[in-house]
Amino acid sequence: MVQSNNVELEAAAFRQLLAHLQKHTEVQNIELMVLADFCRNCLAKWYAAAAAERGVDIGYEQAREIVYGMPYSEWKDQYQHEATAEQLAAYDAKQKLKAQS
Repeated sequence: MVQSNNVELEAAAFRQLLAHLQKHTEVQNIELMVLADFCRNCLAKWYAAAAAERGVDIGYEQAREIVYGMPYSEWKDQYQHEATAEQLAAYDAKQKLKAQS
């Protein structure tokens, strides 16, 4: 496959992932962290880091807005729920497993 095609396909898949996450606001970041070991904030950090590596001036907050589809504070007010005791316990258990590996 030609490299430019690969980049276009990866970009299209990334845009679809963002659209999916923006549509499914019921999925909380802590759930993503427990199940997939990444969340929307991780994506924003990776996006900002990729920009910095390429000399593009996109900071973390701007990257968050790209990932969330709105300012993070707005998303948080509208969609973020307080983590349940079960979610926190699952997250802690996952972190302990990671530390042991």
